[in-house]
This record gives sequence, structure tokens and C-alpha cells, in this order.
Amino acid sequence: MRASKLTKIGMATLMFSCSVCAQESIKLGVIEPLTGSVAYNGTAYVNGARLALAEYNKRTAAKPVQLVIEDGQCSPANSVNAAEKLIQKDKVVALLGAFCSSATAAVMPLAQQYKVPFLTGVSSQADLTERNNPYFFRSAETDALLAKAFAKILAEKLQLKRVAYIGVNDDWGQGSIQGFSQDLATHGVKNVMTEYFDHGATDFYTLLAKLRNAKADGVFIAAETQDGSILVKQLKEFGIDINVFGVGSWATSDFINLVGEASEGIYAAVPYVYTLPGDSNQQFVKAYQAQYKQFPDKYAAAGYNSTHIMLDAIGHADSTDAAKIIASLKATDYHAPNGNYRFTDQGQAYGFDAALVQIRQKVPEVVTSTAVEAPEKK
Repeated sequence: MRASKLTKIGMATLMFSCSVCAQESIKLGVIEPLTGSVAYNGTAYVNGARLALAEYNKRTAAKPVQLVIEDGQCSPANSVNAAEKLIQKDKVVALLGAFCSSATAAVMPLAQQYKVPFLTGVSSQADLTERNNPYFFRSAETDALLAKAFAKILAEKLQLKRVAYIGVNDDWGQGSIQGFSQDLATHGVKNVMTEYFDHGATDFYTLLAKLRNAKADGVFIAAETQDGSILVKQLKEFGIDINVFGVGSWATSDFINLVGEASEGIYAAVPYVYTLPGDSNQQFVKAYQAQYKQFPDKYAAAGYNSTHIMLDAIGHADSTDAAKIIASLKATDYHAPNGNYRFTDQGQAYGFDAALVQIRQKVPEVVTSTAVEAPEKK
């Protein structure tokens, strides 16, 4: 089995920028939401990517690689425009992004058209890796895999019988609700309400009135930092006493700081949390804190891991040829802060750990963790 330690790769010296040698640099394109309602999370991803780049820079010395970062705003149209620029003008050899599943789905055909390897570290809509795109890989969990891992535990621990579902109205929000509602149903949990909201929503009171009338004993929420923090604070203001659990930004420092005491007791299913045990994670947390003065969240870890995976692939390929990079990605065996990453034939990562956490006194405590299994072949 191939070792993935980045210290063993005799590849390029990596730089945050390289104005003198720009013509000689290997360029890696990054598309993330840096403005808009998901900017907290896109910024964390970029921070993680930059840390990976800095670490690699210290360990290698050859042809430089630089990140070329574009703001896709989680918009399919903006992300496609960003990808066009990165591929056509900047001549990147590979792409990372584009955060929201709908944005990533929009960029996928472009990556295939131009034959550019494309790795997403966040987008979790299950069918993205089922579209027969040989240039696409995902180093993230899917909604279905998280649901499979934690639905039974949630149903039993919270004694759920009637659950309401609230999610952002995009591919990810819909996919998350579909995955968890189906798996919870197999454990006898009834779906009593499903409602969606738009990115950037600020008034959830009408939706919360419906939640109160649904007489649910639990509410599953799929939301990122800005939307989710507003929703949870308004839920508490509304006086609804209910088990809150979900996917998205619940275990991030940004979310907890924005919500404050209202975060107490929330459960979250996440692919990474800074409180995971293990030396590799402790080293990552220490390095991230030293650079950014805060704990890394799952988006920072996603940026860190996906960037290392792509750099690892380019290094082992010893080439910027797309076919060689893809062959190297397929052979990935990367040891991350949250476990080992490998890819299925369809480009879906597996083997890394995911965690169920509960917020206690503003700290995301690990309830349980498990290795993410490879999805069943269809």
C-alpha cells in the first residue's frame, strides 16, 4: 500500500504567491464562497487549504505550486464563471471546490470538458459521484453515509418518535433531509413536517409556528453558520423546547459563538471536530491555532485534507498531466487528522472518521465516532 506521508514526496516548493516565478508555477484552482451567507465556512476552507500549502512548502523544494482562489459564492453560475477563468486564463492543473453541492454539480461538466481533475472536500449530495465523471473526486462524506452511521444512535439516544425537518433550499439541504428522514423512518421515527428556507433568510417565525404546531419531539436542521445561527436563536426565543440535531455548521466555533447559550445540547453529525482524539489531530489543531488563533472546524479540515490529497496526487504523479494526476488520486492512501482517506472506483472517499457530537458548555463533545464506509455499488 502506497505511503501518503507528504514528507516522502520529492515535489514542488509550494508558495502562497510567487510573482517572480509565476510563469513556472504549478497552479491549483480553488473555488469557495468567500462572500454571502456561507462566507464563514468558505473562508475556513481556504484557511485550511493555505495551512496545508504552508506545511508542504516547508518539506519540499522544487518547482513551486500556488493556490489561485476565486469566490464562487455557492452560486452555480458564479462557480462556473470562476472555473472558466481558472482553467482558461490561469491555466490551473486541477480544481478544488465548489462547496455547495449545486455549485459543484455545475462545475463538474466543465472539469470533464477541459479534462481537469476536480476534487470537492465539502459537497455531500450523494449522487455527485454517481454521474460517471472520471475527473471528479470527493473527499467528503455524503448525506446518506452520515445518516447511515448515526440515525439509529440518534433515534435511540433522543428517544425520537416524531421529527420535523428544516433545511436550506438547495441540493445539499434537500439531500440531507432525504437521507436522514429515510434512515430514521427505518427506526420507527415519523416525519411530521418538512420545510425549506432560502440562503440568507433572516425571519424564521412563520416556519417556527409550523414547527410548534407539528408537535415534534425532535427537529433535524440542515443549515450553515449564518442561516443556522439565526434559526436556532429564533427557535429559542420562540420558546420551543425540543431536541435539536442536524448537519452543517453546528460544531463550528463560529456557530457556537454566534448562538451562545442557545447552542447548549445540540447534536451534530460531522466529518470532523477539533475534539477528536489522536496525535495527528492534536498536531493539526495546534498548527491551525498558531496560524489563525481559533480552533479548526470541519470546513477548515476539509480544506486542509483536500489540498493535501491533491498535492499528494500531483507529487506522486510527478507531472501536471491530468491522466497521471487522476491515476494518482485513485491510489490515494492519505493519513489525515480524522483518519485514512481512500477512494472508490467512482471517486468517493471512505475510511476516514465521522463523529456525532453534542454541544456542552460551548464545547463540541464527541459522543461517538465511526469510520465512514464505502457506499454500496449501484
